[in-house]
Amino acid sequence: MEADALVMTGTGETGVPAAGTKLGYELIADLALTADSAFIWSFDFADDTLTWMPGLDGVVGLAGAPEATVHARLAELIAPLTAGTRKAPPWRDFELEQSFETDDGESRWIRLRARTVVEGDGEGTAGLLGVATDVTDRHENRQALADLTDRYRLLVELSPDAICVHEGEVITYVNHAALAFLGARTPAEVVGKPINDFLTADSLPAVLTRLASLTRTGDSTGPAETTIKRLDGSLFTVEAVGLLTTWEGRPAFQVVMRDVTAKKAAADALRYQAALVCHVSDAIIATTGEGVVTSWNPAAELVYGWTSAQAVGKLATELVGAPLDPETVLREGGVSQATHRRNDGSTLLIRVSAAEMNGGYVLLCADETAWRRAEQHYSTVVAALDEGVIVMGPSGHIESGNPAAFRILGSPREDLIGLPCVALELYDEAGRRIPPDELPSVVTRRTGHTQNGLVVRIRRPDGRDVWLSLTSRVLSPDNPAGASVVTSFTDITERRAIGARLAHEATHDPLTDLANRTLVLNRLGEALSGHARGPATTVLFIDLDKFKVINDSLGHSVGDKVLRIAGERLRRGVGKTDLVGRLGGDEFVVVTTGITEAQQARALAEHLRDALTEPMTVIGRQLHIDASIGIVMAEAGDRRAPEDLLRDADVAMYQAKTLGRARFEFFDVELREQMQRRLRLEQDLRDALQNGQLWTAYQPVVDLETGEMVAVEALLRWTHPVHGAISPVEFIPLAEESDLINVIGKHVLRTTTRELAKRRAQHGLDLNLKVNLSARQLDDPQLVPMVRDALATTGLPPGALCLEVTESALMRDQAAAAEVLAALRNLGVLLAIDDFGTGYSSLAQLQRLTLDTLKIDRSFITGIAESRDAEAIVTSIIAMAHAVDLIVVAEGVEDEDQLAILRALGCDQAQGFHLGRPVTAEQLFGPLPVPGKES
Repeated sequence: MEADALVMTGTGETGVPAAGTKLGYELIADLALTADSAFIWSFDFADDTLTWMPGLDGVVGLAGAPEATVHARLAELIAPLTAGTRKAPPWRDFELEQSFETDDGESRWIRLRARTVVEGDGEGTAGLLGVATDVTDRHENRQALADLTDRYRLLVELSPDAICVHEGEVITYVNHAALAFLGARTPAEVVGKPINDFLTADSLPAVLTRLASLTRTGDSTGPAETTIKRLDGSLFTVEAVGLLTTWEGRPAFQVVMRDVTAKKAAADALRYQAALVCHVSDAIIATTGEGVVTSWNPAAELVYGWTSAQAVGKLATELVGAPLDPETVLREGGVSQATHRRNDGSTLLIRVSAAEMNGGYVLLCADETAWRRAEQHYSTVVAALDEGVIVMGPSGHIESGNPAAFRILGSPREDLIGLPCVALELYDEAGRRIPPDELPSVVTRRTGHTQNGLVVRIRRPDGRDVWLSLTSRVLSPDNPAGASVVTSFTDITERRAIGARLAHEATHDPLTDLANRTLVLNRLGEALSGHARGPATTVLFIDLDKFKVINDSLGHSVGDKVLRIAGERLRRGVGKTDLVGRLGGDEFVVVTTGITEAQQARALAEHLRDALTEPMTVIGRQLHIDASIGIVMAEAGDRRAPEDLLRDADVAMYQAKTLGRARFEFFDVELREQMQRRLRLEQDLRDALQNGQLWTAYQPVVDLETGEMVAVEALLRWTHPVHGAISPVEFIPLAEESDLINVIGKHVLRTTTRELAKRRAQHGLDLNLKVNLSARQLDDPQLVPMVRDALATTGLPPGALCLEVTESALMRDQAAAAEVLAALRNLGVLLAIDDFGTGYSSLAQLQRLTLDTLKIDRSFITGIAESRDAEAIVTSIIAMAHAVDLIVVAEGVEDEDQLAILRALGCDQAQGFHLGRPVTAEQLFGPLPVPGKES
């Protein structure tokens, strides 16, 4: 808050402030010595009171603002001081600069100086006294100077020219480019060394002379070439300019160096080009625009037989014995083929290249006479071959081919020449199209390696498939990079057809032409080996029902026709990639990899049965067949062998026959594993009770009107020594299917009644115990005596025990259930119907069974906050239960919204994770007192 004066500690004779005096201006002035316009503030550690003098609101950018706004801004700015100085000794000075943004977006800076002070006779620090100063202008000026310095530094550091500074002929600075020039990695390798270390003996005198001149005149030196010596001893030439500068206030020299290696290399290149023109093997002719020769190199003399002295000044067309028009060559792409003549009249086959230069032309005339004649001879030989040969240029396009190639591929020459090689679709022996980047010619061009004896298939334009034995090699082995590729191939279609026919007969059933057992197992092996990256595999084992009757009564010839018709129907009923096989007799099998779900397998099985059951006419008689189908699905990672998979499908088929034929059954590997686990758990459950693995958890039941816990439900838990916690959903049915449920139920009842009796006595609780009874326990004649004995032994009042029975158990045998419940009621215990709403209970049944409590199933509670239907059902159940004086308990309450709705609907009690999870008795009630010790 603003204050006209700040009452703090004054100063006594010893220099220690005396209590009760006003703050002297000496202390304030001491804090504000360096401030142009300082405003005082103080902070009391005792009650966190913050005060300040008028005018400080302008320093924090809130001139004229409300006091609360100024207080918030100032408190935020001094927070680092108030947080870090509370334990500091008195009379210590602290300083802090903070930036902040005003309401109009302006960025400002404030300096805060503070001193810890005491008040009264206390020795500890009582607060802070400080001054605040606006230092925005100083920061802006400092930033502008820093920005200018940074820009200059960046210009020098990032300059492509090498820049160094030396003082007294000793290097004091180098930029990044200079480090690269000198072959250094860090400035430390260069700075501090004399410049003589980086100059050759020949260059040093000239450099010293230029430095002396620069000292006299004060002007910069002109560019001069100097040889520089790198750290590794290598030399290179630079163009250097020197000028006077200062370094840390002292005179120094700045040198800017530029690498002239490229310029010198250009000069060398010109000399090299001149030598090349003289020594190249191709004729190079320079002409004017009118075709008059101005230059005639030695190679031109050899090619055409005219000396340079004879040629210069004459028309080029006269010297080469043919028209030579550079403009025409340029229009045709810069290169053309021509026939020239030597001065002796002999014919030359020339490749002419043309380029414009200095108002004239330069013509490169390559003599190709020898190799073009060799090419003609080669073409004649290749044309006579029965083997197809095509040549693909460096660009991958077909450049040439022999007649056999066009005949085998079934395309005329004009359709293939110029076509990209990737346009020819090739297929491997598995029928897979070879990707463009894996075509033999492409691989050969990329790697330079010969692709020898590959077997591929190509489809001709007329639709005929042709099998080829193909070899692809580089045309010029000495220069594989970018070279042309020659591909030769032989038509092996007929030879392959014979082999395929033999292979087909070895893998197919001769009667139906379907796959035989060998092919089926091979296909299964391929599918299973690809599980890690491929789809699941499904096998359908199909056996024709009552086929033996047809075969025995009508003869084997009719039976064979029935088998062929059945096989054909199965083949038409599956996809193109699926395999249909006949294993022998009337047993068929379908292997498919296109099924991912059991529903799809069911649909396929039904589809195949529908196809088989269609009437068939054989020798004038209408016959009907059906089938039993066994299905096995092998997911990814299945380790079964093909024989195992076929066996499992066979087992499933026999199961279908056992259950009445004309149906399908699944063989489920998981079910087999579950049965094995079920057998193991059932055995382990018999030992779990005596080994102490079974224990009871307690979940609170809360009264919705008072919010107090009025009961606990006992819930059985099993901690398996190997598998850990076993869900009651898994082990309770195991116990119910055997006699274990009665033994376990007796144990739970004795344990929980004893535990709750002790807790009631220890804490003086009026708390009920809820224990679940299974349907099997209701059938046990020892149930009522067991409950009577448990109450008598533990001392738990009968009215404190509530036995819960599921709705489905009560509806199974209502008369027997009513008799047992009446006997339990005579003991004085309470009775509850559990999971109400999942069965078929009615109001009349509830009245006849004389129950006390009704528990609404959690499935209705889960959706009560989102579904009006669920809320309406719960409302009806509560009203029905209250009509017959039943206490209503909602189970599975998970959140506050559900709880609020249940309370509004008049529900009496509730339990669920929102109100309390099942825990041990020690966690719920605390440990029992140790006998002999005081509580």
